[in-house]
Amino acid sequence: MTTARPRLDIDLIADMVCPWCFIGWRRLGAAAALRPGVDVRVTWRPYQLDPTLPEDGVDRGAYMARKFPDAARRREVSRMLADLAAEDGIVLNFDRIAKAPNTSAAHRLVRWAQGQNRQSEVLEGLFAAYFTDGRDIGEPETLADIGAAAGLDRLVVLDLLARGADREAVAREHSIAVEGGVTGVPFMVFAQKFSVIGAEPAEKLARAIDHAFVD
Repeated sequence: MTTARPRLDIDLIADMVCPWCFIGWRRLGAAAALRPGVDVRVTWRPYQLDPTLPEDGVDRGAYMARKFPDAARRREVSRMLADLAAEDGIVLNFDRIAKAPNTSAAHRLVRWAQGQNRQSEVLEGLFAAYFTDGRDIGEPETLADIGAAAGLDRLVVLDLLARGADREAVAREHSIAVEGGVTGVPFMVFAQKFSVIGAEPAEKLARAIDHAFVD
């Protein structure tokens, strides 16, 4: 008779236009792989780095220049992030990204994917579309493509987006995170006991998984 693995729930509060969140997502998956005896269940929770962006987004180059005026420093940070991400099998092509999107719709897509056990596939699709391919993940057709590739019904996704389904739910979860003191992402909550902030190495996250079982 096989013994059921102990289950551990982890809430990952993050935004899909945050490169550190992409890295943190991958490292959390690697940490789970280091603990095969534990049934790790990661649930994505919405957080928007800039919920004030218009629904159709803005030019990313101009947006980043306003936020970080030092162009040389921006290039240096981008190179550093790309090199770091490559260690986790991630390709960051910042030069391909033309649009800084409002991520409400992308978060809603993840929410619908969760209901069909397709969260991981949709998140990988969103991250790759934005950071590797430079696609606009605020655009409904792009989101429908990503959803369909993950096994969701493309026409249903388009209909839900057109109707604004779950927009308030995503805004509410973002507000809960902010009110709870989240000021930076990724922010990981282990079994509602303690939090790990930032994209820590997989080995450290694996130790956090161990610690979650200690009273």
